[in-house]
Amino acid sequence: MTKTDFLDGQLLLIDKPLGWSSFQAVNKLKWAIRKKFDLKKIKIGHAGTLDPLATGLLLICTGKFTKKINELQGQVKEYTGTITLGATTPSYDLESEVDAVFPTDHISPQAIHEKTKDFLGEIAQRPPIFSALKKDGKRLYEYAREGKAVEIPTRTVRLFSFEITAIDMPEIQFKVVCSKGTYIRSLAHDFGKALDSGGHLSTLRRTKIGEYNVNKALDPLIFAENLLGTAQ
Repeated sequence: MTKTDFLDGQLLLIDKPLGWSSFQAVNKLKWAIRKKFDLKKIKIGHAGTLDPLATGLLLICTGKFTKKINELQGQVKEYTGTITLGATTPSYDLESEVDAVFPTDHISPQAIHEKTKDFLGEIAQRPPIFSALKKDGKRLYEYAREGKAVEIPTRTVRLFSFEITAIDMPEIQFKVVCSKGTYIRSLAHDFGKALDSGGHLSTLRRTKIGEYNVNKALDPLIFAENLLGTAQ
């Protein structure tokens, strides 16, 4: 691709690595494009954040295509991952330590499969306190790290499918297709509670956004290497 291609607009499919923030992935591409074409600046942004502990598909827009970001953010998303039953964490995932443990002996595979039906369609969901949502101009995770309690309103989201793909207690593997704004961490927490236990998200991978699939996506380091012709 040429400098004009990137300035006129490109939609880049990136497979975000574990431990990277979405911002880091965008910056890696921005640095590579600017270095390759000796650009002082270029518009670039992503259509939907992934947490550092999640991997998978990021849609990154350059140039004039950044105008498409809002439209892309509204697309239906697909995730796969692991819910660990029997324990909760304040962040609803592995970002924080376990704060409570619960029995799981009463949970059968049949109960797990049956309970997914309660989460299909429109559901009221409360975002995690460890999230980037803003309240009174401040990120929720900032309140959490200061130990301050804040009231977080529920939001309506939609689950189009919720499939259990494997059970190896206390871990269950799942695949979810959902609307914009769905927090899979909150789903893991609520699912554990619905089983009269606890639960938290232990792995997460975004596999699709609309018609775009992670199997067509590139690691940001590979993208930079391919663009510049050298290992970065």
